[in-house]
Amino acid sequence: MLFDPRPKSRREEIFDREKELNSLLKGMEEYPITVLIGIRRVGKSSLLRVTLNEFDGLGLYLDARRLYAAGGGTISPAVLVDEIRKILLGKGRFGFLSGIKLESVNLAGVKITPKEMTIIDVFELLNGLGERFGRVVLAFDEAQYLRFYGPRGGKDLLAGIAYAYDSLPNLGFVFTGSEVGLLHDFIGIDDYSSPLFGRVYEEVEVKPFPRGLSEAFLRVGFEEVGLKVPDEEIKRAVDGLNGIPGWLVEFGFNYWKSGSFEMAMERTVERARAMIREELLELEKRSPRYSLILRAIAIGLHRWKNIKDYVEAKGGPITNARLSALLKNLEKMSWVRKESGEYRIIDPLVEKILKG
Repeated sequence: MLFDPRPKSRREEIFDREKELNSLLKGMEEYPITVLIGIRRVGKSSLLRVTLNEFDGLGLYLDARRLYAAGGGTISPAVLVDEIRKILLGKGRFGFLSGIKLESVNLAGVKITPKEMTIIDVFELLNGLGERFGRVVLAFDEAQYLRFYGPRGGKDLLAGIAYAYDSLPNLGFVFTGSEVGLLHDFIGIDDYSSPLFGRVYEEVEVKPFPRGLSEAFLRVGFEEVGLKVPDEEIKRAVDGLNGIPGWLVEFGFNYWKSGSFEMAMERTVERARAMIREELLELEKRSPRYSLILRAIAIGLHRWKNIKDYVEAKGGPITNARLSALLKNLEKMSWVRKESGEYRIIDPLVEKILKG
């Protein structure tokens, strides 16, 4: 069902993502590394789950953001190794095992119990499983959080992945990320100092729906639940939510349950407000000025100088270099984009909430 707010797991549960799904599946089958990018709430996690379930091999899904949160802001190498072991045993806290061959695979005889395993040991184990059961893919959702792995900003993990890339042909990796620039910086394909510098990879981008497709999504979803919704209300919903599938699902679900456009929009905005508040709190741990910058842009201050004036009025002096760095980080984290010298918030619902 399109309006089910939970992450999707079957192809028929996602809407008009055939091209992206097939590209991701091709990446899993043919490339050592595949990168899946897109802004928040555009449907990357659902697309990844569906593709892993259709993958002709074994797939391991691991949520790096939850692993990071559970570790209090770090990811211990020992904890990551232990979580992968638990996933293989069907006891994962932050991930799961999938693939179309899963039901026919018996891991009972595979030695995966030693707790002193290193990440290289785990990669070699997964490669061995690939020899027995078909190719294995290890997928890290919100992989930019892997930069908090170990004491060297994830470099040791990247070195292990580089070893697997060169020496373990039956093991592949998928990295997804909403903070697109940070994900690219972490992987470092174009960074000479990165262990993965120069490696070939496949990249798949998931974009928001264009307006016509957003309206079609809502119509099909309402048909699934037996509702006839006026076109005018569908157009008004798309005006407010743009083409972000996560918000469209939230609205459709709330309309289905309430039968009221106003109540559905109110509940959607309230849900969005709660989610964005948590995300802003996470941002403020990095710098309290991020919220001031976003607020400035949301209220219509799009030029660099106007943003600086607002931030200094609300939060005190800031150097030009520091403001430029914070704005660049917000671009990398997919909060804002720069067009013709002006900064814009990418998600219109986020902009609306920040105005308030």
